[in-house]
Amino acid sequence: MNPATTPDQPDSDGTANPRRAFTADERAEYERLRRHAAVRHRRVRVAGSSILLLLALLLAPLAVVAAWVQDTVSDTDRYVETVAPLASDPAVQEVVINRLTDHVLENVDVTAVTDSLARTLQDAGAPPRVVAGAEALTGPLQNEVRTVVHRTVSRVITGDTFQQAWEDANRRAHTAVVTMLTGDSTGAVRAQGDTVQLDVGKVVDQVRERLVDAGFDKAAAIPDTDRTITLFQTEQLGKAQDMMRLLDVLGVWLPLLTVVLAALAVWTAPAHRVMLMITATGVGVMMVALLVALAVARRIYLDSVPPATLPPGAAATIYDTFVLFLRDSTRTLLVVSVITALVAYLYGPGRPARAVRATAQRGATATGRALRRAGVCTGSAGRWLADHRAWTTGGVFAAGSLALVLWNHPTVGAVVLVLGVVLAALVVLAILGAAAPPAHGESGA
Repeated sequence: MNPATTPDQPDSDGTANPRRAFTADERAEYERLRRHAAVRHRRVRVAGSSILLLLALLLAPLAVVAAWVQDTVSDTDRYVETVAPLASDPAVQEVVINRLTDHVLENVDVTAVTDSLARTLQDAGAPPRVVAGAEALTGPLQNEVRTVVHRTVSRVITGDTFQQAWEDANRRAHTAVVTMLTGDSTGAVRAQGDTVQLDVGKVVDQVRERLVDAGFDKAAAIPDTDRTITLFQTEQLGKAQDMMRLLDVLGVWLPLLTVVLAALAVWTAPAHRVMLMITATGVGVMMVALLVALAVARRIYLDSVPPATLPPGAAATIYDTFVLFLRDSTRTLLVVSVITALVAYLYGPGRPARAVRATAQRGATATGRALRRAGVCTGSAGRWLADHRAWTTGGVFAAGSLALVLWNHPTVGAVVLVLGVVLAALVVLAILGAAAPPAHGESGA
């Protein structure tokens, strides 16, 4: 056969169409064009993944904030869990105690009491010294009244009664607001068009029953009409409900969109592992930026609150309490980003990564062989684990990721716990694979 030609497939009429092989120049030109196309294709993929990554990083802080706001605004349990610590904080309790004490003293006219006492003594012919002494009781009596009131209010505020009342009041108020903003017609407070109405049907029923029980039989004829009371009417109610619906959409879909964009950035990149490291690092940097923004906002808030209105300690406690879950979520994502970047690096070709993998492999192999020498052999199951290490490792990581996804509001502690379980599972699987009997042709030493 002529080496300069190669047989081609027959044409439709059955005749062969011999094809000439590439010459050296043609082969060189072909390789040049192929490299050029590969480079252009790689550049397109890099540009596309970079754009997707940029969008994901820009949306990451917004997604965290949107999810936090939606979770706090629409979930009554979450809201109560957020504000509940305020009732037991000493700084906030002190503010409430002082405000209530001042309010009580405003309704107690100590001066009028002492003046009345002085007039009574004067009318009774008491000596001027006694009358002057009665008038001088104003200051000490005010101090004593304030002490007694302050002590009594403190006992109430620092006890369990105030804590329970605080949570119940916030739960009822939040439920009413959510019912109004979502247009739910099953609650006591409901929205009808641009009006907010209070359903007093249950109150009417109870009043009617009690009147009948008290002997007023005609109370049973109280009609069931007009069981609602219009609280207020506003044209802004529709806008508030629209904002609530928008918040529900953003709180759910913005985080999902961010995750999809980040995954697409990793998938479209030519080097998936490197892009995963870059994405995780970028998300970590954005979470650090969000933490810094929260610290700056805290300083601005504290500077804007006059001390006469709210003491700095109480103001700081209120701010920290309201952003607690947002800060915790941001820290959790930061830890997850650092762990992801570290794992992606350890699977790379770097010298430290190879050293870590080799050390772990030697440790697992030595432990597995020691178990085998001690009579513990994992048999065919261990051999399967050793032959499918990539699949088992991927499955363990997938299970850990799924656990974090299904975890309700995971914290840094939850991430550390899942990471510990994942590492322990990987170590156990590696040891079980090393404890399998050696394959044919392998040394069992």
